[in-house]
Formats: sequence, C-alpha cells, structure tokens
Amino acid sequence: MDYSPPILKDFPHKFETERLFIRLPLPGDGKYVNEAIVESMDHLRPWMNWAQYPPTLEETEIKVRQAYCRFLERLDLRFHLFEKETMEFIGSSGLHRIDWSIPRFEIGYWCRVNKVGKGYITEAVRGLTVFAFEILGAKRVEIRCDERNVRSRKVAERLGYRLEGVLRNHRLAVDNRLENTCVYAMIPEDFRLQSIRQLAADASQ
Repeated sequence: MDYSPPILKDFPHKFETERLFIRLPLPGDGKYVNEAIVESMDHLRPWMNWAQYPPTLEETEIKVRQAYCRFLERLDLRFHLFEKETMEFIGSSGLHRIDWSIPRFEIGYWCRVNKVGKGYITEAVRGLTVFAFEILGAKRVEIRCDERNVRSRKVAERLGYRLEGVLRNHRLAVDNRLENTCVYAMIPEDFRLQSIRQLAADASQ
C-alpha cells in the first residue's frame, strides 16, 4: 500500500488515444475552453451546474488555472481533450472525488456541441479508465449521472461499467427537479474482463 502524500505521486500528465491528445489543463487554455463552453451552452445547460450562464474569458481562465494547481497537488485530475489531427479543443474529462487511500476515482466528462456523436467522449473515458487502473492502480472507478441523461449513461454502459444502483431523489438537478442518480462502477476484475474482451474483438477483425 502506498502511503505517500498525494502531492508526491508521480505519473504522466498527458497521454494519447487513437484520435485524441489528452493532457492536464495549462495556463492559457482558458481561450479554447471558453470558446467551447459558450458555443455549447444550450447543449450543456440541462446537465451542468457550471453552464447556466456564459462565462467570461477571465472567469474561464481562472477556473483553468485552479484546475492546473489542483492537478499538481493531486487533489483533482482534470484533463483537456484535443483532436490530434487538428489540435482543436473538444472537451474535458477527468478523475474527480479522489480517495487515494483506496484509490478510488469518479470520471466526469463534457463535449463541445459540434463534436457530439463522434465517439470522442467514449474514447476519452476508455483512455482514462485504462489510465486509472494501469497507471494509478485504481481499485474502483465510478461514473455518476442523472438517470435522464441517456447520452451519458450510454458512455458508461458501452465501456462495460456496471450499474450498481440508482439513488432515488438523490439531489436537486439543474432544473430544480429531484434527480435520480445512476451509479456505474468498475473494479479491477471488471477491467481485466473488459480488456480480455477487447483483445478478443481486436483479434477477430
């Protein structure tokens, strides 16, 4: 068991998937993030508390720099997603609500509206799942979402996360309705099974 303080943990700050370059937030990213949020407001507003009004560039840059600091302190691992071919910023994902004593993480994600439906978020979450288990030694990774958020639920289900339960009337949703929260999770045994299935699928192609 690793009992070192989280800030001393060393691991890569960036990695790649087939189509994506994925890295920690950096000062100066606010311009790209703000542009993506502002153009995607109608898409994000129903599900994201932080997307209820268009942020200013300064507000977004502050959030980016705070995320950068929290990443370096290992308090929260936000990642920015870039399309490798164009280096266009396409959204954000990350490992949140961290408990290093287990270790346990929760994956969150959002995509700019003009990239929705292209499989980028599924690809990013798959990459982060591998990162969590193979690099960070995760013992549990969760994905939580509003029961009504069908798109988000499909990402979890597509990647083999198991629906462990639905927390009824769990919290107030963005629209002030009581939300039923779906809790999807994966543990190392599930991850190994998914890896074996993927290897078998690749071999059959």
